[in-house]
Amino acid sequence: MTGPAAEAVVPGEAGPSFAATIAALAIGQLLCWAALYYAFSSFVLPMMRELGWTKATVMGAFTAGLAAWGLASYASGAAIDRGHGRAVMTLGAALGALACAAWSRVDAPWHLYASCIGLGVAMAMTLYEPAFNVVTHRYPTRYREAITALTLVAGFASTLSFPACAWLIGALGWRSAMLAVAASLLLVAAPLQAWALRGTARVAVPQRPDAAADATLREAVRHPAFWLLTLCFTLHAFVAAALWAHVMPAFAARGVDEAATLAVLVWIGPAQVAGRLAFASIGRALPLRRVGVFALAAMVTSFALFAASAHPAALLGFALLFGAGNGLVTIVRGGLVPAYFGRTHVGRVGGLMSAVSLLARAAAPLAAAWLLLALPGYRELMAVLAAIAAGAWLAFVAARAPDPGASRSQ
Repeated sequence: MTGPAAEAVVPGEAGPSFAATIAALAIGQLLCWAALYYAFSSFVLPMMRELGWTKATVMGAFTAGLAAWGLASYASGAAIDRGHGRAVMTLGAALGALACAAWSRVDAPWHLYASCIGLGVAMAMTLYEPAFNVVTHRYPTRYREAITALTLVAGFASTLSFPACAWLIGALGWRSAMLAVAASLLLVAAPLQAWALRGTARVAVPQRPDAAADATLREAVRHPAFWLLTLCFTLHAFVAAALWAHVMPAFAARGVDEAATLAVLVWIGPAQVAGRLAFASIGRALPLRRVGVFALAAMVTSFALFAASAHPAALLGFALLFGAGNGLVTIVRGGLVPAYFGRTHVGRVGGLMSAVSLLARAAAPLAAAWLLLALPGYRELMAVLAAIAAGAWLAFVAARAPDPGASRSQ
């Protein structure tokens, strides 16, 4: 990665500086992740108690939302490639606010499903992938730095979401608490993103003699690297989602009580942020391929530790390795797609990859439950997830940069 270039104003009205833009987008990512993704689990039990719905009904709505996220990802990326990044991210936050407001008024299951589908479309317009695509187009020499900063701040979304939602629900009740969540999106996240992406970027724009070599989506899908990376990130999304859906019963099945489980799981978030901080401080000089190989190997090892032993040291090792690996994979994914296929069509290329992996994420909780019907228990399920994570690592190792873009990736 090149060092920071002296900023220059490209023709047109100049927008905020690089630092101000990334700071505003990072706060927007923090709020959007906290409100659109993590908040759901905080509202499940209060909703079930008031409305009398089953867990399957409520979780089915969230699965529908995740599927909508995947299905809308390509369209979001294509719009960003056409220069509509500001509109996509601002309207996405506003749509999320409207979906949360609708959620606060639900009194029938179909109302919840419709609200969650709206949330899923908002996720496709705001969470990570569109932000990565926007900064890749806007800051061609500093996008890796921007992606690292966004993931560092957004890594605290779960830390913000769970206590904030618990306090709001306790103070206001779940319906008014959801309206407060909607307000944070409409009054803070949407205006921040609109402000951050106004005008043109103040950057030193390099000459792009190789711009014609950037792969279109049609060209990208002809390369084995595209399908190998898609397979890698799809398998990674599957194992991560399966773990989060089943982590509490998996610990219980290993004889670990709830207090000890929480004492282990609390380390995943800090490990995720620590991994990203390590990358920001010492890892940016490394090729992204090398970082990815390490991160995915850490994921394999984490599941293997969980399957092999219920000893506290093994479980702590699981939490630290899973957190660090998962945090780094996000950075690798955001940086490697433009490195392999160029920046011109990164929204379409990355959007198609995301669509496949997000559909796998939506299916993972139910698929893991089906696997448990054929397996003796959670220990064996974790071994299966370790094998799937190993498949992701192998696919990544096999995914070499396509010519003529190999020079961009190393």
